[in-house]
Amino acid sequence: MKKWIFVTFCIPLFTLTGCSNGVFFSSKPPEVFIEVAKEEYDTKLGTYCWGNSCVDTAGPVEMLEGEVPVKVKPGERIKLVMDYKPLPNSIHLLQINEELEEVEVFVEDYGFTAPAQKGIYYYSYGVWWMDEKQENVSNGDAFYAFALEVE
Repeated sequence: MKKWIFVTFCIPLFTLTGCSNGVFFSSKPPEVFIEVAKEEYDTKLGTYCWGNSCVDTAGPVEMLEGEVPVKVKPGERIKLVMDYKPLPNSIHLLQINEELEEVEVFVEDYGFTAPAQKGIYYYSYGVWWMDEKQENVSNGDAFYAFALEVE
């Protein structure tokens, strides 16, 4: 009898949460914020695969059209904040300048340094929850977009 109670209630719960591997507890990836001088700013969720669904969106420049960039000082420390466990175990940050030139940005301790030169910079922050037992298998991924204006 107890076995049937488990089957009746727990299996639908796992199905609804998408939690087959312990990573997914919601229908969308977690929010990411950028922190500048102790102030938090939203990012925009872009393309992602989460649970049983994948969503494809425009790139960061197109997604951020009409949005006001976050103003920063040259060389200022920018922190990437995600209040979610487990944190992704693979990350990538791409910077796109006003001429649409792309550069990979070094991220250390979920943070990076703003460019030294004035201008508007667009970012694509890609995160992956890679399976620790199966090589090259992602249990979920998401891309977030944000823009900085170096003054």
